[in-house]
Formats: sequence, C-alpha cells, structure tokens
Amino acid sequence: MRFAPAAAALSLAFAVTASVGFGAGRDPAPRAAALISQGQASLAQGNVQNAIDAYEAAMAIDPGYTPILLKLAEAARADKLQGKAIRYYREALNREPRNLAAIAGEGEALLEKGALEKARSNLAKLESLCGKTCPETQKLAVSIAAGPAPRVMTAEAVLPDAKVTQTN
Repeated sequence: MRFAPAAAALSLAFAVTASVGFGAGRDPAPRAAALISQGQASLAQGNVQNAIDAYEAAMAIDPGYTPILLKLAEAARADKLQGKAIRYYREALNREPRNLAAIAGEGEALLEKGALEKARSNLAKLESLCGKTCPETQKLAVSIAAGPAPRVMTAEAVLPDAKVTQTN
C-alpha cells in the first residue's frame, strides 16, 4: 500500500513520455529517403513498377516509417490495384489511427473500387477529425461528388444470346 502512489505516478510518467515519443514525427533513414525520392520521380514519369520497387526497398530499409506505406498505396492506385492500396492504407491506419492522408487515400481507393458508402464513412471520419475545410476532406468530398469511375465492361459481361437455328 505504501508504494501505490509512487507506482501510479511512475506509470503515469512512463505513459506520458511514451505517447510523446510515439506521436513525434521523424525523418526516414537516409538511404530510405533516397529511395523514396527515386520512387516519386519514377511515379511522376509514369513508371509505376520502378516506383513500387523503390518504395518496397525503402520499406525494407526503414520498416517503421509510415509515409512509405502511403507512397506504396499511391503507386498501387496508379497501377489500378485498389485492393492492394486499401491494404497499405489500413496498415498505415493501424500504426497511426488519426493519419488524415491515409483516411482520405483509403476513401478514394474505396470510391475507385465502387464502395461509395464506405468512402462516405471515411469522409465523415475526416470531417470529425479536421473539419470540412481541411484539404484532405475537401479532396475526398469532391471525389465523392464526382462519383465512382465507370466500370470497364468485360467481354464476359456482353455474351450474346445463344440461339440455335436450323438451316435446310
């Protein structure tokens, strides 16, 4: 019983310093930063696979740097792999639940995939975190207002009716 107040104070001090250290942003490892820059240049040139390779190499060097996941998700969306992008966004959100860029990116990927209601849910989450005036909220709201992209029709979707005719 004599140690309870001291233990409570000590655990509170540890909790405060842990949350401050967790919330503080940091720079990536120098080699990872170079690879991230290389990936951004490749993506800007339209070379999505080289960008993905550079980002994955950066992730191998500095796996704790969350913005790499956002870059990987961006590259996956550029490669029309929305499901993979959503996975990267969710991994980023597991690390940083209030990451506005990850919430907005996931919302846009969901919209591209056709999940309009889930994208609206992300918009509501963004509005509650940063309001209607923050850039992430406005960008997602504009995308939702424009609606999901039209789906590409596949050959299987337009199969002709099978009619058998008899010729004499």
